Amino acid sequence: MKQILQNLKTGKTQLVKLPVPKVQPGCILIKTTHSLVSLGTERMLVEFGKANLINKARQQPDKVKQVLDKIRSDGLIPTISAVQSKIDQSLPLGYCNVGEVIAVGKGVSGLQVGDQVASNGPHAEIVCVPENLVAKIPENVTNEDATFTVIGSIGLQGIRLLNPTLGETIAVIGLGLIGLITCQLLKANGCNVIGIDLDQSKCSIAEKRGTKTINPTKCDPVKAVLDLTDVGADGVLITASTKSNAVISQAAQMSRKRGRIVLVGVVDLDIKRTDFYEKELSFQVSCSYGPGRYDENYERNGNDYPIAYVRWTEKRNFETVLKAISNGSLYVKDLITEKFPLSDYHQIYDRISFSNSIASILVYPNHAKDFFKQNTIKLKETSFAGQKCVVGIIGAGNFTKMTVLPALKNTGANLKFIASSGGMNGTLLAKKYGFSHSTTDYKEILNDRDVDTVIITTRHNLHAKFIVEALLSGKNVFVEKPLAINEMQLEEIISTYHKVEHPSLMLGFNRRFSPHIQAIKKSLGKIPGLINLVATMNAGFIPKDHWVHDLETGGGRIIGEACHYMDLCVFLTGSEIKSICMNAMGKSTEVNTDNASILLRFKNGSNATINYFANGSKSYSKERIEVYSQERTWIVDNFKTTKAFNVKGFKNIKTKIDKGHKAQFHKYIKIIKNGGKPMIPINEIINVTQASFAAIESMKNNKWIDIT
Repeated sequence: MKQILQNLKTGKTQLVKLPVPKVQPGCILIKTTHSLVSLGTERMLVEFGKANLINKARQQPDKVKQVLDKIRSDGLIPTISAVQSKIDQSLPLGYCNVGEVIAVGKGVSGLQVGDQVASNGPHAEIVCVPENLVAKIPENVTNEDATFTVIGSIGLQGIRLLNPTLGETIAVIGLGLIGLITCQLLKANGCNVIGIDLDQSKCSIAEKRGTKTINPTKCDPVKAVLDLTDVGADGVLITASTKSNAVISQAAQMSRKRGRIVLVGVVDLDIKRTDFYEKELSFQVSCSYGPGRYDENYERNGNDYPIAYVRWTEKRNFETVLKAISNGSLYVKDLITEKFPLSDYHQIYDRISFSNSIASILVYPNHAKDFFKQNTIKLKETSFAGQKCVVGIIGAGNFTKMTVLPALKNTGANLKFIASSGGMNGTLLAKKYGFSHSTTDYKEILNDRDVDTVIITTRHNLHAKFIVEALLSGKNVFVEKPLAINEMQLEEIISTYHKVEHPSLMLGFNRRFSPHIQAIKKSLGKIPGLINLVATMNAGFIPKDHWVHDLETGGGRIIGEACHYMDLCVFLTGSEIKSICMNAMGKSTEVNTDNASILLRFKNGSNATINYFANGSKSYSKERIEVYSQERTWIVDNFKTTKAFNVKGFKNIKTKIDKGHKAQFHKYIKIIKNGGKPMIPINEIINVTQASFAAIESMKNNKWIDIT
């Protein structure tokens, strides 16, 4: 299939061939017939991409502070590399999609194959969209008209926040597509509507549907509104996009006392207190399509808000707009400026920065029925016959992009497959790093005879499933930590591991392969005696709604991330963990935490303390390890420097940040090709995983837990 993508680094808009996404649980697969180009939003993305690095920074001042913090903690060169990698990505354009349902995922109700639907899917021939972001189109509404559903919901949500009543006068500043739709919806709500825009042609369109208009180039808009209303507007909806802060001030001046102002568009928010103080005005910013937006529990997991408590969700707003089109209270046909086939997308995007179009529609080709089964695409002709270490990667997120693939370079691995759920990320990475195939069906990797090594970098809850399936397929398995996020998953992995002939399972505990840790291990000697360790991870704050905090998806940060340091302690002490105790900041009943101190006892008598903190400064070093043994001390600071005290013959180490990823993969690929002992014994992998579970149990029960 083909999809329109925008490169943030170059600003180039392309129509790219991608594998068709697989339908996911709670989602539907849609074969697109039409989509609407949101000229305002998409223009901003295109112009941001075309801007140079300095202008990109000016547009995102909050990101500049993050970059400066990273320079302080990680250094200039690693930060520049990270920023360039972050910018060098492509984004899907579009969110006003209409088409036919061709597959329904598990758990979806109320929709079936053949239904015509509107969704917030991108400009792509086939899209996979969660159920709560899809609305069925009434029979008397054409697919072309239905493309206005989502963008109409943006205006509708602004109206709902404004809460206008019959007979009130509402001013709409900005008569672009959202503004024109908003005017019609307000009229249908029984309001007197005044539209304000600099473009007389847009004012004329609004006037055809009964809206009074004001052109600021011809008169003072504030005085004009006051003349039309005597007391001022009851409410003002700002649907304009401008860098000027004058719009907010004008909205306040044209409002009556205790009037309401809602911002739907994008304007400078340098609000003058005096404008709002004297009239006791209220001001609110509207969020996209309505309640549920950006709530993963609603959008991804399909949990609807009870209608008795949240009357209008984003899905119910979609349905309302469609009903308005159906009953004639919203007329959209005269808003369509131009229509192009998908292949001529450049006719829209090449002139998007100066386009006067109201609504541009893309029309999609009608493909054969089996088109949606094309889940794998070949990017180049390569023969893997007789090759060892033919790799398939399952997962194409940031960790794969920023860490795994750069570390795999020059290892000698033969890169055949990369699988991603949507197809976009996997294909772009496959092209960049020379994979021959991109797929949205991970089973293509497991069933491929050439592939002998599978690397798993998905969300944590999927690790166990893929490990088991890959082992049963006879593959070498490398999985990024954690191994599992609960006991049931761990038991299934252990059972499968012992069933398989010549099993190969490696976990991504990379810290032990860092040159800093390797040097300390060597310096400790063959008989290091008992060791004390203090390891501190200044992990940084992650919002509570991030998936890693979800116990069902990420397992929490102790199981998902602190396990790294448990393995590091096992490696340096040369002993498995015997028992563990964890104390967390805050309530003792809190099951999920990212601020905790963990005490470890090892079978050989060594001790360790792991401090995993999320409340520290980002400008401070992220990681610090202290090793104490036989009146000797080693200190690792952020995997950049290692200093030793009273250690004969040890030379202090200074490198760029090196957490061992590159050494880990080089050694792993070498073993796969030439044979050799496992890099980490399976008993240590299991012991550390059990210890991570026991840490949570210890916190819940307020006692030491033995690892059996």
